[in-house]
Amino acid sequence: MSKQIPGKNKKTKNVSSGGKVPKPAIFLFGFLFILVGIFGLLYNPANSETDGAVWNVSEEGILSFPPRGEAAFTVEGTEDLYAPESGDSLKLLTFESKGETVRALLRIPADSSPANSSGVPGLVLLPGAGVSKEKEQGLAAELSKLGYATLTLDQRNFGGINPEGDLELFKAGLEPIEYKMVYDALKATDVLSVQPEIDPEKLAIIGESNGGRFAIIACALEPSLRGVLGISTAGYGTGEIDPSQVKDPDVFRFYRSVDPETYLSELPPARFVLLHSSNDTVVPHEMALGTFSLAGEPKAMYNVSEATHGYTASMHPYLEEELAIIFS
Repeated sequence: MSKQIPGKNKKTKNVSSGGKVPKPAIFLFGFLFILVGIFGLLYNPANSETDGAVWNVSEEGILSFPPRGEAAFTVEGTEDLYAPESGDSLKLLTFESKGETVRALLRIPADSSPANSSGVPGLVLLPGAGVSKEKEQGLAAELSKLGYATLTLDQRNFGGINPEGDLELFKAGLEPIEYKMVYDALKATDVLSVQPEIDPEKLAIIGESNGGRFAIIACALEPSLRGVLGISTAGYGTGEIDPSQVKDPDVFRFYRSVDPETYLSELPPARFVLLHSSNDTVVPHEMALGTFSLAGEPKAMYNVSEATHGYTASMHPYLEEELAIIFS
């Protein structure tokens, strides 16, 4: 183990250029143009309130959203079937985000004292692709033992992505699903911050694999987050592409916008931490090293050796050490 810190055709009538169009037809055409214009304003995805507010991508590929407003959610108690011996409090939280109902499990450590009016530190936890909030409760329970509450999301498509499909949405002026997934993480931060057991001044985000990518982007966009921990994750290396060699600038701008490496300069003063195996079976270790090299301080990277992907018990001491630093 090592540590590194640096339809049908219809017939139409032709009107000759010399013919006159009846006045009722003129009024009808004018009305239709006005109606189409109003429809465009109301239903343009970039302006639609029901679509979860507008979004924007800069020329450099930085995604941004307008202020999100107050957090709205529902909460109900649920039985802890995943770590019943822990004595933790487990709640099911539900909130709306860009047209979808997001469900998340809030785990509060058993030893959190009501007398501590400031609350406990909180982590938004994003599972890897194909992993549900329930299956991520093993890591959530481990974090709880260290004294940290977690809000674990069911991500859209269970964290899976379709870059080609998202690119087509982007080119059409529609919001890519990956942008909505980032927004979900931001909304989760809002919801976590207002829980009575949580200290709103001590928030961070953690993600495994693909969840780590969204965690990095979300941390760069949310100043209240003290840090991000990425487990078995890395960027895509789009910064190595020469923009002048790309035929379609919008294509390049989209792929930059979903690459966590694009946002690394926006992270400080939040702390950036990577936990990775040198024998990772999914995300090559070299990719993680490349991403880490691009990040500014404060940062840290820890390497283990298991031939696996995702969190391992050997990462525990580094996880404990870094969370203590982030929340100190």
